[in-house]
Amino acid sequence: MKLRRLGTAVAGLGAAAAVADRLLRDAAGELEPALDATERTYRWRGMDVAYAEAGDPDDPDLLLLHGINAAGSSGEFREIFGTLAEIHHVVAPDLPGFGRSDRPPLRYSAALYEDFVADFLGEFDAPAVVASSLSGAYVARALNRGADADSLVLICPTTVAGPDPPKAWLRELLRAPVVGTALFDALVSRPSIRYFNADHAYADPDAASAAWTDYQWRTTHQENARFAVASFVAGHCNSTIDLGAALREAEVPVTIVWGRDATLPPLSRGRDLADEADARLVVFDHAKLLPHVEYPAAFVETVRGAI
Repeated sequence: MKLRRLGTAVAGLGAAAAVADRLLRDAAGELEPALDATERTYRWRGMDVAYAEAGDPDDPDLLLLHGINAAGSSGEFREIFGTLAEIHHVVAPDLPGFGRSDRPPLRYSAALYEDFVADFLGEFDAPAVVASSLSGAYVARALNRGADADSLVLICPTTVAGPDPPKAWLRELLRAPVVGTALFDALVSRPSIRYFNADHAYADPDAASAAWTDYQWRTTHQENARFAVASFVAGHCNSTIDLGAALREAEVPVTIVWGRDATLPPLSRGRDLADEADARLVVFDHAKLLPHVEYPAAFVETVRGAI
């Protein structure tokens, strides 16, 4: 009898979690594009990968690759996209598993994103590339495997943004249909998103407007949103590349941009990386991981001077 009651209670909790998740996804609604641009689709490994495109196609190509985090999307470049498109043909994809791209229940990994970046780069003729966080490592891997780029601007690039070594048990827990759903909904709640923005992303929390925070929340509550994030949180999106050596061997001009107040990773890592890669280092005062959002005009000038 006790086991029966326990089973009934567990089933009830599972049903409640499923209902709560369904209500959250209904509240989030259909996600609109994050950028004011033409949206196109790149078909890759059975997935539709959405990307924003703006500017004259005859202008030099500039590829923008957002970082991977729980609420990642091409909207990371919302403050600079239009200005960059004035003199460049700018393309910004939502990486597989994020934004308006397909989000199949894969076990996402650094290898998958490295392959995607290499293939997507191959669609262009040696574009300039701006890449954020882990995407900087994915670009470096792609170049070491033969992809072409004209120049790189990397924003707080890193190879590690989760446990090292990865925790397979944590990934599987977040992928679980009941417990994982409940844990994920807590991880990407509005208070959690606001905490991340204030503690890690921005020196000035007001740089993330209420409208943008709402978009972040909505993108994390789309169908299958937890699967890419489960891999990220568990460390499976960490890259194994020696980033400094890879950038040095890439033989393209590299500019590394860092926020002086960044902690994950800190500026000391940026200095070391710039030395290892023989790269130019540009430091933005009173900024953390997203200087391109906090100081868009100065960042655009940095990009234009580097590519």
